[in-house]
Amino acid sequence: MIINTLIKTNIQNALDDKKKSENSLKLSKHKIENKKFNDFNLSKLKHYNIYHLNTIKDICIDYRLRFLDIRYFKGDIPSEAIDKIKKVELDHNIKLNSFKIMAPSIMFRLKKTDDPLLFIPLGDNYFYFIHKWGNDLAPFRKIRMWPFQSIKNLLFTLLVASYFMTLITPLSIFTNKPDSSSFWILFLFMFKALVSVVLFLGVALGKNFNPKIWNSKYNKS
Repeated sequence: MIINTLIKTNIQNALDDKKKSENSLKLSKHKIENKKFNDFNLSKLKHYNIYHLNTIKDICIDYRLRFLDIRYFKGDIPSEAIDKIKKVELDHNIKLNSFKIMAPSIMFRLKKTDDPLLFIPLGDNYFYFIHKWGNDLAPFRKIRMWPFQSIKNLLFTLLVASYFMTLITPLSIFTNKPDSSSFWILFLFMFKALVSVVLFLGVALGKNFNPKIWNSKYNKS
């Protein structure tokens, strides 16, 4: 149980690790002019809860998460988050709106408990973290989602998988005289087969790479 807890990913900690130190410094000197967003008193904000859109985007791509308006979220907002929203509204004497949530794609379709994070926009591509709830992400999610970051990552993964599949496949099944050329012919066959399967499933399920879906509201992406 202890080991399992240690290897899980707390996505808020991942955000903090990714966040560039100059973000909060820029915000304290920058006048937010876009009044369609929430008019906070910047002096009352906790700067460690402020994240730039680029930081959020990087984490979404690394872990294959979505960052969408709260209206697309299908889970439940816990009472603790509601209490924090009310406290922020009271502290800043404003009515908050335009909430955003970072969570795995499936949380925008089905009720799950996989680490949603609630944000509110400040303007100029800065967002203020309100509350995190649910469980931490599954162990090694970043590693598992690495192949889906780009076509190069996917092809490299398929090449490695094809090589290991070739290693464990007895060449004697295909030829009476196994040699290096037989090995590489089988390797190319394995690679072609894996690419075909991945391509078919990708098209059939409407999947896309992480950089294309992190802020997409469509299921087929």
